[in-house]
Amino acid sequence: MANDKAAKQRKAASGDERILAIDVGGTGLKAAVINAGGEMKSERVRVATPHPCKPEQLVDTLATLVQPLVDAHHPTLMSIGFPGVVRDNRVLTAPNIGDTSWRGFALADQLAARVGGLPVRMINDAEMQGFAAIEGHGIEFVLTLGTGAGTALFRDGELMPHLELAHHPVSKGRTYDEYVGNAAREKAGAKRWNRRVEKVIGILATLVNYDKLWIGGGNAGRLTFDLPSDAAIVSNAAGIEGGAKLWHPKSVRETRQLPEANQKAGEFR
Repeated sequence: MANDKAAKQRKAASGDERILAIDVGGTGLKAAVINAGGEMKSERVRVATPHPCKPEQLVDTLATLVQPLVDAHHPTLMSIGFPGVVRDNRVLTAPNIGDTSWRGFALADQLAARVGGLPVRMINDAEMQGFAAIEGHGIEFVLTLGTGAGTALFRDGELMPHLELAHHPVSKGRTYDEYVGNAAREKAGAKRWNRRVEKVIGILATLVNYDKLWIGGGNAGRLTFDLPSDAAIVSNAAGIEGGAKLWHPKSVRETRQLPEANQKAGEFR
């Protein structure tokens, strides 16, 4: 059974594939069909995220949202970005969506069963957004500013183990979520919130020593200060487009220009 499933995934991940990419956010649920290069092949659909949101309720809402895309475009694969810790296609934490009932919930498989049994992969939403943005060189860090604060870390195009930095204290016992999340922005006001984000960027630069910082999420467009030269804003569509790289996780590394010695040896850094 496991071998049959793996063979199905390999077959679907080759040729003219169409990927149903889903971006689960604390405020909105978005989806579209993309190709292997992350290009949109359908309109992007969106509905508000239910609150409070139980696991089965999210499955129902997502299934209703994406079924028209499935019927019209016949995707062969599915990718999901989820705002929490994800491991082996299961949710471990869902801090901006629900309670502890989410722990261990097989969201990916439950949803796939509702839309035709598509092969499915799910990771953290900041990681999925990062896959669409990264250049594949050195240490690249992703910070998303939305309902909460999401983070992802890449080395030479390869995704590193997930760290929930958003729940680490950053100021007076407040976590990143509480310090620069959307609720904090609304309470503190635009000016103070921008100062906080600028402070957080400085902290992350010291903590991570990244070569490039990518800033995404719905509130990235609200930044008013000049970003450092090693930082850039990511398109809002990246949360969808990154779904292509879930099925080609090494494509950035494998296609970038390598030093001649490494090319001859077939090595990757």
